[in-house]
Amino acid sequence: MAKTHIDQLVNEKIKEIKEEKNIFDTGKVIRVQDYIIEVSGLENVAFFEKVIIWGKGMGYVNEIRENSVIVAVVKQYQPIQIGDEVKSSNETFKAIFAEEAMGRVTDLFGVDQLTGRAFEKFRYIEIENPTISIMDRTQVNRPLKTGISGIDLIYPIGKGQRQLIIGDKRTGKTQIALDAIVNQGKLKEDMVCIYIAVGKTKKEIKTIYNELLKRNSLSYTTMVVATNDDKPPVLSLIPYVGLSIAEEYLKQKKDVLVVIDDLKKHADAYREISLISNKAPGREAYPADIFYLHSRLLEKGCQHKNGGSITILPIVETKGGDITDYISTNIISITDGQIVLSDKQFSKGKKPAIDYGISVSRLGGAVQTTEIKKLGASIRRQLLSYLETKEVYELANMDEMSEELRNKMKKGQAIEASLIQQKFSPKSAEEILEIFGQFEKEV
Repeated sequence: MAKTHIDQLVNEKIKEIKEEKNIFDTGKVIRVQDYIIEVSGLENVAFFEKVIIWGKGMGYVNEIRENSVIVAVVKQYQPIQIGDEVKSSNETFKAIFAEEAMGRVTDLFGVDQLTGRAFEKFRYIEIENPTISIMDRTQVNRPLKTGISGIDLIYPIGKGQRQLIIGDKRTGKTQIALDAIVNQGKLKEDMVCIYIAVGKTKKEIKTIYNELLKRNSLSYTTMVVATNDDKPPVLSLIPYVGLSIAEEYLKQKKDVLVVIDDLKKHADAYREISLISNKAPGREAYPADIFYLHSRLLEKGCQHKNGGSITILPIVETKGGDITDYISTNIISITDGQIVLSDKQFSKGKKPAIDYGISVSRLGGAVQTTEIKKLGASIRRQLLSYLETKEVYELANMDEMSEELRNKMKKGQAIEASLIQQKFSPKSAEEILEIFGQFEKEV
């Protein structure tokens, strides 16, 4: 068997030599600007081809110009200087996928971030695959149970949905995603979870890892990370790598939950690359293709006809509660709804700090059971009516209100209090029905 394999390799090499496929272009660095270099002489390279900066690093072709190419450096061992030799590889730049990375923290290059060693059993995968055909997709109608009452009851998420989690810094965005991951283990559903960290610190990643470890959630979770120490080209590619891994599990007919934390840092890294590459800046200095960057990424979320699904929970950080900035509005228009978190709610201790007035699920009852759908519609009407009334009568004396209004306010307060839930304390569908069933009769 071994001899046959060696013979095959030799025959392939001979065939390559005869077809002149073993000839590699060599170029020279003519400009260096941080992690972006310009190279002349690589006349036959393709877009996104892997190139080797001889003895100093590795990158991929980011742009092809008339007399040169722009290379984004992803790995660097020594300072790159003008005149350094660059070789083409005749290979597309690929990521490394190892099934043994389940329960571990991996990066773009298949290195275990906990031990610093590369995974032994691995294979190369495309960083970005063609989008799944619309003919291979089916209706999203199965619930993804997060265990959070305010989401499962009022703004439900379906398997195959793309639901944005958006809010200011330190309002519990990541916590909602972690709650959803932990709950999949408690439900004992055959769900694979992938947590993608974009530009987080090693300390933050370690904290998240320990939280999942304590709750026995790592047996079905892979953490795919690019830290704040990594170069922006790595940060810009890591969400695509995570989704390519998700597609590997989708082929096995599995349900996959993907958390991307967060897309604002991803957009900022891409903007930085574009500006250094001298691309024309647009609104807020982002390049013109920033919408396409995220739309082709989030389009991977779907319910596949083979029975598997990819559910995506992208996270976006805002400033001052403004969800109308450029990146936020782009992603809101791509996703199937958004869970908006309020700093005001969080500071009042109302956790999860969901702003029920402006949060949306565009699939809603289509992914809920009949009982939960009926109860959720009733609770949502009562809650939104209460929140609207509360703004007007917040400072009013309860004794001066009519009895009907007092009852409405009391009931609304009780519903709001029942929605408060501590982290990592998921509620089953039966518990939600029991807790909120008492409020079903409207005032």
